[in-house]
Amino acid sequence: MLTILGFAMIATFLVLIMLKKMSPIAALVLIPALFCVFVGKGAKLGDYVIDGVTSLAPTAAMLMFAIVYFGVMIDVGLFDPIVRGILKFCKADPLRIVVGTALLAAIVSLDGDGSTTFMITVSAMYPLYKRLKMSLVVMTGVAAMANGVMNTLPWGGPTARAATALKLDASDIFVPMIPALAVGLLFVIALSYVLGRRERARLGTLTLDEVLVEEEQTETVLVGAGGSGDGKTPVRKGGSGAGTGTDAADAAAQDDEDDDFQGLDPHRATLRPRLYWFNALLTVTLLTSMIMEWLPIPVLFLLGAALALSVNFPHIPDQKARLAAHADNVLNVSGMVFAAAVFTGVLQGTGMVDHMATWMVDVIPAGMGPHMALVTGVLSLPLTYFMSNDGFYFGVLPVLAEAGAAHGVSPLEMARASLVGQPLHMSSPLVPAVYVLVGMAKVEFGDHTRFVVKWAALTCLVILGAGILFGII
Repeated sequence: MLTILGFAMIATFLVLIMLKKMSPIAALVLIPALFCVFVGKGAKLGDYVIDGVTSLAPTAAMLMFAIVYFGVMIDVGLFDPIVRGILKFCKADPLRIVVGTALLAAIVSLDGDGSTTFMITVSAMYPLYKRLKMSLVVMTGVAAMANGVMNTLPWGGPTARAATALKLDASDIFVPMIPALAVGLLFVIALSYVLGRRERARLGTLTLDEVLVEEEQTETVLVGAGGSGDGKTPVRKGGSGAGTGTDAADAAAQDDEDDDFQGLDPHRATLRPRLYWFNALLTVTLLTSMIMEWLPIPVLFLLGAALALSVNFPHIPDQKARLAAHADNVLNVSGMVFAAAVFTGVLQGTGMVDHMATWMVDVIPAGMGPHMALVTGVLSLPLTYFMSNDGFYFGVLPVLAEAGAAHGVSPLEMARASLVGQPLHMSSPLVPAVYVLVGMAKVEFGDHTRFVVKWAALTCLVILGAGILFGII
């Protein structure tokens, strides 16, 4: 009976999330609470929730302060020179532009938020793709895959969810995975090189002067990417013919279009150029400390966020403004973690997960039991594509982990294997950020899907293979 109720609870949760009948936070709280009553253990719901919240508090703290920290770093301009440098590297060469797209998306993904990554990447790269008449699905595909690999950072979501669901430390999951994820990122860059060569073969290599001559529209500067009309940044000049009313209308429409692409405004009030090297050193120190495990990750980001705010915005009203600017992301992510305490607490406290694991152990062929990590890695591709991360990590992974434990596979191996599908997941129709990507890039979602699925799946398999080769999974 507990087996049936357990699967029914997960199925109900997944269906309501996929049909968007309930928000993830509401579903994580209300569905397990209802099933806890069905099981006959409603009186113990409070104990399950308190135990879950206590165990998940460090993960929630890490996510909260990591979002604040990297949000502040974007505000103060830490990534602006990187954006300008990548654009200067790209010039008007399609190959360099595609590789630059992957590099930019990967670097900006350090903030852990897919929507922010896509807004900044498209803001900087879209004008170049349009000017050179490059394929926009190449841009969206490369950006999504690079972000998918980087999305496995402990503060990015999936790793935190896996740690939350299996009650593990996020650093124990992530740090050993770094070599396999590095191979995955290198593969994305190599794939970008191949796709860039295709674009170069199709379009040829133009100089910046040739790009300017070919343009027949009015001046458009790469605002937000450091463009200043200095001869190094592509700038649309006036057309070669006499201006007409239609030309003026087209120019106005183009100006309106370019107003949408100001992800890194070079004149924003939050810039702190005099503190650039302090912020860079602080970020390097923070990431090094995380990898070396000098302190727990939540403590590192708590200290880093407090220091970044205090130094860059010494006045309290300015600090409040920065916290308010990132409050939506903080609330959504931390709220999800605490809500997950109800789901995982009920699933484990009632014994449903144990019964489901027993059933799965009986169903899976005995020969596959010792390879449950590999099975989980392969299953993560379709499962994270067709369901939300919440559904997979809180609903499916605990069951797989219990089944793996019966065959001697550690929860850490299972957690690491569950991260393999993230490059494909970032193009899932269930990921809100992908709509930001295709919307800003003016690409049809179907076109993006047809292009990216095969390459993203291959990237996932490369990471899985590297994890097995290095003995991580």
